[in-house]
Amino acid sequence: GVNLPTYLVEGPLTWPGQHAGFLGARHDPWQINHDPNDPQFKVDALSFPEQMSETRLATRRSLLQMLNSTGCSPGSDTRTQAFDDQQAAAFSLLTSARVATAFRMDQEPETTRLRYGRNKFGQSLLLARRLLEAEVPVVQAAMGIVQTWDTHVDNWGRLKTTLLPQLDQGLAALIDDLADSGLLEHTMVFVMGEFGRTPRISTLPGQSVPGRDHWAHAYSILCSGAGIQGGQVLGETDSIAAWPLTRSWTPADVGTTLLSALGIPDDAVVMDPLNRPNPLLNGEIITPLYTGRAV
Repeated sequence: GVNLPTYLVEGPLTWPGQHAGFLGARHDPWQINHDPNDPQFKVDALSFPEQMSETRLATRRSLLQMLNSTGCSPGSDTRTQAFDDQQAAAFSLLTSARVATAFRMDQEPETTRLRYGRNKFGQSLLLARRLLEAEVPVVQAAMGIVQTWDTHVDNWGRLKTTLLPQLDQGLAALIDDLADSGLLEHTMVFVMGEFGRTPRISTLPGQSVPGRDHWAHAYSILCSGAGIQGGQVLGETDSIAAWPLTRSWTPADVGTTLLSALGIPDDAVVMDPLNRPNPLLNGEIITPLYTGRAV
């Protein structure tokens, strides 16, 4: 999969959960740390260095394969296998015209780019659509760093002037394009953060403009595509959006729903470095998304 256009960071801290952890680097997503709205946007990893051509690269790969086949390979332990896998993926990316073309944002008509919004997030969603068209299986588009939606201060001003307009414009364009092309039928779109905001308005010490703090007890996500029935609201909170009144769904349920849609078996496990089994699907599938019948 591909993550763009930035890591989720807070100051010097890169938040956990953005890499494959003990599964190994070969399972890491490809992180794109560039602004797709930049006129000079390009992915350096897909560009050949000076004096290198695709033909010369193929010759080098052929030589490497010949050396490995004659017993010059350093071995086949886990680390060398991981390196071989990454090397094969790199060769594939460098020689895949389809993937390289997906990153050519300058090939999109300006009318389309304006429809998504000429900002980093809008163009990230447009790039996400292009990557899906190139059959990249999973794409995550982050709307800024960790603090982007952390509206402890000036909650309403930031939502009204920046956050919601960009989200609304870019997301609407993405859903429209996926629906028009038929991709939405087998593409699941989830829009979410890690928690909601407090029902109570407060002002931080030293600040004059109020905002809302962290609240994990009730918050919403938006889901579309891949058989999900649109036009419905699942669940209900009390009058101040503090506590759920109906069946609540957990992050584990969201993860299980996503992984199940990707075809991961119910009994799939991964073994950690201590050889302990860890179930991948440790929640429930949110079936009302598909049936339209709340439980």
